[in-house]
Amino acid sequence: MRRGQGKRKAEATELPRVARRRKEEEEEVREARRRAAPSVREFKYNKKRVRLVSQGSDLKDDARCILYWMSRDQRVQDNWAFLYAQRLALKQELPLHVCFCLVPKFLDATIRHYDFMLRGLQEVAEECTELNIPFHLLLGYAKDVLPAFVVDHGVGGLVTDFCPLRLPRQWVEDVRERLPEDVPFAQVDAHNIVPCWVASPKQEYSARTIRGKIHAQLPEFLTEFPPVIRHPYPPSCPAEPIAWEACYSSLQVDCTVKEVEWATPGTATGLAVLQSFIAERLKSFGSHRNDPNKAALSNLSPWFHFGQVSTQRAILEVQKHRGKYKESVDAFIEEAVVRRELAENFCYYNENYDSVQGTYDWAQTTLKLHAKDKRPFLYKLQELEQGATHDPLWNAAQLQMVREGKMHGFLRMYWAKKILEWTRSPEEALQFAIYLNDRYELDGRDPNGYVGCLWSICGIHDQGWAERAIFGKIRYMNYAGCKRKFDVGQFERRYAPRTPSQ
Repeated sequence: MRRGQGKRKAEATELPRVARRRKEEEEEVREARRRAAPSVREFKYNKKRVRLVSQGSDLKDDARCILYWMSRDQRVQDNWAFLYAQRLALKQELPLHVCFCLVPKFLDATIRHYDFMLRGLQEVAEECTELNIPFHLLLGYAKDVLPAFVVDHGVGGLVTDFCPLRLPRQWVEDVRERLPEDVPFAQVDAHNIVPCWVASPKQEYSARTIRGKIHAQLPEFLTEFPPVIRHPYPPSCPAEPIAWEACYSSLQVDCTVKEVEWATPGTATGLAVLQSFIAERLKSFGSHRNDPNKAALSNLSPWFHFGQVSTQRAILEVQKHRGKYKESVDAFIEEAVVRRELAENFCYYNENYDSVQGTYDWAQTTLKLHAKDKRPFLYKLQELEQGATHDPLWNAAQLQMVREGKMHGFLRMYWAKKILEWTRSPEEALQFAIYLNDRYELDGRDPNGYVGCLWSICGIHDQGWAERAIFGKIRYMNYAGCKRKFDVGQFERRYAPRTPSQ
């Protein structure tokens, strides 16, 4: 046998095995949903997940359908907002429609983010069609296109999902103001396990203060999902075919930040990444998650961010392995539930979640006190963006983000803290960090990202440390500390600047 032939033969037999295992895992999840209830109508739905946005709550008598305005949670199954909309439609014996409003631009999102989102939405549209639920892609801002759609289709009740950021909250408010008064409008937190407004009624100081509140409520909210079923009431009018190419031409975004190769969008792939994490990397998560050279992370953040995979589904699957990998499972729950929902809490209760003004008094005082301290290096935004600093580890982390749309979690902290050290003020540091994060990270423009930048630069959810130049009492990180934690040289070589021939 020629060299390489044996390897190819092994790979050929491996592929069907992987595909078979993936199918089995998908069927196990489907079966778990069916065991929860035949449909959401027979399921004991927790109404605490829902809040009324409109004044009136009664569905009008001449309603022709129920509408789910999908926004943040871009998936069909494992989606409490979608399930609530179907529950209303089944009870009223009405057709169910789903729409998504495609805005031409969103903060610093580029074609990298829009492509990931649109390809995921194509999967959603196909799945909706199979379930007898028309999916409508509306081009424009919700306030301009949604109220007319509601009137034209005789929508009797509108359901949407939840995001704590100010722009999506404004979209909900704008729609509420323009909706006909007799159309009830409900919002469901389908992104968090414990709904944001239930987890805590106020901004929490740190993980320590929210952890007990979250864990106390997990038994009530961390349940299996019932299935979204094939809808028994057919629509009177089908959805117009979606011209996906025309969707791309409607965008007003930067097309120079290209799509990434490692992450294929959509729920199906996202769930496969979850299963590969459980099978291959979960065992190392507890011990190696802070080593950028080790494959120990879940890599799920892009699918979580776009709502293509439910965090609740990930926790349901991961916690099955607690007996075997207790340290890793507990660490994953701490990061994916406690820390993530702490970030949601901060953005929901603090309007200045992306500003130095949103931080604690002690942090603002110490940063102001050291704002005029001499910086060892000063870099312009363009130099940072190109990874052209004196620090090869920082450059490697920046280049990983530019090329792959992700940066290892441990290095995100180091990366942001160095921006504080190398820019003219804390305000400029935060502005640069958020811009770079939102422009390149697939999971940018997210509560996790804002809180990560504020933790690193402004000490949010942290405590005061020993005072030093520039940082004041903000926690300090340096190159020598990274060298003690992992093989810095290995990471630097992996993401070295490319020569023109590369």
